[in-house]
Amino acid sequence: MNEHAPAARGGLSASRVAGRGRETFAEILSQPTTWTETARRFEQDAELREISQILSREEPCLFVACGSSYYLSRTVAAQWTTLPQASSTAVPASELLFAPHQVLKRTGARQVVLVSRSGKTTEVLRAAEWLKANARVRTLGVTCSERSALRELCTHTVQLPWADERSMVMTRSFTSILLLFERLGAKFSGDAGLLSALDGLPEKTATWLAGNADKIQAFGAKRRFADFVFLGQGAHYWLAQEAALKLTEMSSSYAQAYHTLEFRHGPKAIAGRDTLIAFLLSDAAAEEESSLARELKKLGVVTLVVANRATPALRRHSDLLIELDSDAPEYARLAMVAIPAQLLGLSVGLAKGLDPDVPKNLTRAVVLGRKKDAPVERRGA
Repeated sequence: MNEHAPAARGGLSASRVAGRGRETFAEILSQPTTWTETARRFEQDAELREISQILSREEPCLFVACGSSYYLSRTVAAQWTTLPQASSTAVPASELLFAPHQVLKRTGARQVVLVSRSGKTTEVLRAAEWLKANARVRTLGVTCSERSALRELCTHTVQLPWADERSMVMTRSFTSILLLFERLGAKFSGDAGLLSALDGLPEKTATWLAGNADKIQAFGAKRRFADFVFLGQGAHYWLAQEAALKLTEMSSSYAQAYHTLEFRHGPKAIAGRDTLIAFLLSDAAAEEESSLARELKKLGVVTLVVANRATPALRRHSDLLIELDSDAPEYARLAMVAIPAQLLGLSVGLAKGLDPDVPKNLTRAVVLGRKKDAPVERRGA
């Protein structure tokens, strides 16, 4: 484990995964400790405290990122639009590069947050270069790297090296950056209840991990599936997208994500005994989502349900039920919701004889050639 990696908590040990996947497992378990450090730095580190002065709740905010960082950005944007009621959205860095004027006009953004765990993602760096040269906007670079070109390209940067991973996939960096911006959103909106809930989240999650990590791994190792589907409504949709990506990355499996109730409109055709469907239940749509779980169980699918608290009927229709059992507001639980798919992807990958620490065909950062791979702006954009 690297020098920034906190020890695992909650009575679990990385020794339970020997060799392949060991780094990933340790980093998943270290999340409560990493979150505690993120909260401490948010209160004490001058650079992190300055974010609340750098970004304004009065102006539209655009997040620019790739992969997992894009999904966490969409999750943050969903919270910010709801809590501080500031217009926020996110686009993949490639979309900004191909249609920069169109994106800026459509979003009305005067402040742009560029997120790259490695600080080396080519599309994000190119987006930062374009913004610096062509747009009158404030830019904030967010990275886990202590040495990144974002520092020279952005108006401001923040770094979270303690949240970085040695393994390729984002786990604790995803949730730590998410929680950093959730804290900022709660601060912007003056939501003392959410801030208090976020303070208690690491201890709650450590206890929850101790009671759930093993059974999620055992479930993932038990049988093979032809299809993995993750369903979520609202902000949970973006966590479903991230969950599908985790399965794809760690286990080279085909995984899809949909808005929960959209699954009836075509994708339901794949439902069967070899399909694992995971529900990330939201507070607002839980009743209708539970109804869909019951409907799909009749088709023979295997269901994994992540819910805050389950009804007796939902228990009957869940092959694996993971309850958060939290009194915290929904937004304070989002980081917890991201963890089951991390553990599932790890266990499925190990069961297939793969090494989730080093997924095939992937690198820690997508670094492209300088000229031939450069995007060309779309006409009329």
